[in-house]
Amino acid sequence: MEPATGKHSLFKNILARALLFGVFVLVVRFAYVVTITGESCNRGDFCFFSMPQSLNFVIPGAGVSAIVGNDAVSRSDPRRELYTSKEWIRAVHFYSSVFQDLISDGYLSPHSKSLCVETPLGQEVFALKDIGVEDSIGISKKAAKPLVIKGEGHQIPFNDDSFDFIFTGGGRLDVSARLSDFESEITRTLKPEGFAVVHIKANDTYSMNSLLDLFSSFKLVKMLDMKGFDSSMPFVREIVLRKEAGVLNHGGKKIPDGNSGNKCSVPGHKRELVEKAEPLIEEEPLKPWITLKRNINNVKYLPSMVDISFKSRYVYVDVGARSYGSSIGSWFRKQYPKQNKTFHVYAIEADKHFHQQYDSKKKMVTLLPYAAWVRNETLRFEINRDPGQEEVSELKDKGRGMGRIQPVRSSGGEVDEIQGFDFAEWLKNTVTESDFVVMKMDVEGTEFDLIPRLFETGAICLIDEIFLECHYNRWQRCCTGQRSTKYEKNYGQCLQLFTSLRDSGVLVHQWW
Repeated sequence: MEPATGKHSLFKNILARALLFGVFVLVVRFAYVVTITGESCNRGDFCFFSMPQSLNFVIPGAGVSAIVGNDAVSRSDPRRELYTSKEWIRAVHFYSSVFQDLISDGYLSPHSKSLCVETPLGQEVFALKDIGVEDSIGISKKAAKPLVIKGEGHQIPFNDDSFDFIFTGGGRLDVSARLSDFESEITRTLKPEGFAVVHIKANDTYSMNSLLDLFSSFKLVKMLDMKGFDSSMPFVREIVLRKEAGVLNHGGKKIPDGNSGNKCSVPGHKRELVEKAEPLIEEEPLKPWITLKRNINNVKYLPSMVDISFKSRYVYVDVGARSYGSSIGSWFRKQYPKQNKTFHVYAIEADKHFHQQYDSKKKMVTLLPYAAWVRNETLRFEINRDPGQEEVSELKDKGRGMGRIQPVRSSGGEVDEIQGFDFAEWLKNTVTESDFVVMKMDVEGTEFDLIPRLFETGAICLIDEIFLECHYNRWQRCCTGQRSTKYEKNYGQCLQLFTSLRDSGVLVHQWW
């Protein structure tokens, strides 16, 4: 009997070890799938069991059932709590309603290959799949598989003409730091005649037109205002755009070159802003150095009136910049309301006396060491100083500036020879209609030449806001009852220049 008992124990021992080995293999395979490949355990090549095809999570009173497939979340996935939260259900319900309306209007179909851009959690993708648009995927900086893969609006990881429908919501277009690239990537990956739908926070006319200028390869199909689904975005403006057929490469639309046929008409939404601007100073000030300087406190800056989010770039052009601290550092950097946008700054200054100051500012400012003029030619400039000022120290540099353009002849004063350039043509080749452009002009009387040239070439329409110092035979600070003899124009002619700009729809302010 003892030999039989020993054989039975040996058999049980072998069987137990075999079962333990099988369990070990199963655990190893499961660990490999979950920790190495990042997949759930529904893959037949790695797992020895399968899971139900779908898990139904229902929150009473939420108004919608979140049916999360096994390919979206497993029972042990920590995201299960997120996917069954009231916030998630509310968002899915909102987007499901939005997409169903788009299907009813013919902008989306169950067969549309769809992309949701900048969707961190993927509610939009889930909503699309939930209403039957199965071929849908989202992208975000951090992947949330399988609904969202890694990608960003300015770098969409798909080939050209890949999608029939592209959506971006949550006001993410409003806050994009690379808006031009965002638009270019949507244009590139959307099929011709495909639809792009964006949800934005801004609701003013200026921002709406800016967005349409940005998406210049698209046609506006529909605009709808609606309530949002949470407090972070209580108001939503829905814009439906259709990509025009035949679009190959996208770029900002520049006004054509040349001297004829380039006149432009300032659009109505910009003219409306002029009506909201501070009034011009009608009566000539007796102490202009005080009155005009104080007037800057009354200025209604364009960014204080409208949202400037939907612009390709933000550009500040200082014509007659003098030193960096004269206006760029002391005023524009510190006081101009930029809505957290980063501006590229151009300093146009002909006086070589100031050029060295910009050497340490090359990353912030592009210096153009030339004279803004109406054509490309060599010029002679008279260096002007305020009466009573002598070039004794660095503090006196504030009184130094390039003066009126002089004919090439001998002059009793200090004269510099410098290269002049066609400022209007340069502007047309540097910025586009989709850029936000602010300009300050202090050119010692040459404004009476440059402003007409901007109108003549159509370049005036590229400028959103102008701060203009108009030079005239004003009363002198040093000498009571005496006017400056440097300038031939009078205050009435300056006022006429400002008035004509505003009458043309240009938002211009009186600078000192």
